[in-house]
Amino acid sequence: MYVVESKGGAIACMFLALLCLGTWPAIMTLLERRGRLPQHTYLDYSITNLLAAVIIALTFGQIGDSKPDMPNFLTQLAQDNWPCVLFAMTGGFFLSLGNLSTQYAWAFVGLSVTEVVTSSITVVIGTSLNYFLDDRINNAKILFPGVGCFLIAVCLGSAVHYSNAVDNEAKLSALPDSYNDALGDKEKTGSNDAFPNKKDLESVSDHQEKAKVGTAGFLIQLENKRAIKVFGKSTLIGLGLTFFAGFCFSLFSPAFNLATNDQWNTMKDGVPHLVVYTAFFYFSVSCFVIAVILNIGFLFHPILNLPKSSFKAYLADWQGRQWALLAGLLCGFGNGLQFMGGQAAGYAAADAVQALPLVSTFWGVLLFGEYRKSSRRTYVLLVSMLMMFIVAVGVLMASSGHRKT
Repeated sequence: MYVVESKGGAIACMFLALLCLGTWPAIMTLLERRGRLPQHTYLDYSITNLLAAVIIALTFGQIGDSKPDMPNFLTQLAQDNWPCVLFAMTGGFFLSLGNLSTQYAWAFVGLSVTEVVTSSITVVIGTSLNYFLDDRINNAKILFPGVGCFLIAVCLGSAVHYSNAVDNEAKLSALPDSYNDALGDKEKTGSNDAFPNKKDLESVSDHQEKAKVGTAGFLIQLENKRAIKVFGKSTLIGLGLTFFAGFCFSLFSPAFNLATNDQWNTMKDGVPHLVVYTAFFYFSVSCFVIAVILNIGFLFHPILNLPKSSFKAYLADWQGRQWALLAGLLCGFGNGLQFMGGQAAGYAAADAVQALPLVSTFWGVLLFGEYRKSSRRTYVLLVSMLMMFIVAVGVLMASSGHRKT
């Protein structure tokens, strides 16, 4: 079994995890904006997310000979280690709920703000829990000021979302009255199109066939193509989903920490702790089961006024499937690398991968034109949020310790 032991190796794992975990949300957002149902996307994502855990377990978890105190993956599957297995599966349960919530939050709040707020909440709660679970191997004088910076980033992220929502309302209110009437009809009828009347839509297209990013025309064209319709819905829905996801994310890493280090002494005497690869396997199995159960339910009983689907329709939907499968692989390998680094340098420091919004924001601005043509107030808040986030991540990584073997 391959074990990351050095602080440098742990940081390398965190950096690679950061790239993976910051990119897969952009892929999922792109598919939703192209009209693919989120239920279909998440089912595809879940398959390869589990596949990544199996690949990691059968490669890194099987390298070299098995040792009594550190058995290989396959050897440990037969051992009586169910108390810690349940901790790992609990972590997978929370991660699956968090990822599922963010899939809907991205549509309402935007990729950048959603990732910053959820990651900051994860650090504020999860990192504090991991610090005490890890026997305080991280430098508290550095760690907790960093946690405070993340808390400030949460507040700034909420302010950015509110300011951007006001900007978008101003853009839409500047449209001719006929367009605003169409939007009002959409809100009353619950239609899936911002302009259910074809003539209204054609009129917009005539003038803004290739609407510039950030304009009212762009917002309307996006609304008509995307799977999750957001016009007419309260902005509190997006923030509520975001904060719920952040709470779920804050619990999965401490649960995984308990699974691999058994700080509460739940294992029988003589039974070795779960190695990170075995714990990650059970963690991912739990993620997969929860995702499949919930999303098959959402096929027939969708939320947020999404259209109904079926399992047959899901199997026949190949539009963008390869991207959803890629997103699952990136997320799976990203989580695995985060846990490998956390086992070496402490899970509190490994939460530095929550810098993933810096990657997601890059994709959000580059691919989706987020915050284009927004007000100066929004830009100031956005830059302030990202700067505070960068400071917080740097402080968190500086708090890295080294786990005693």
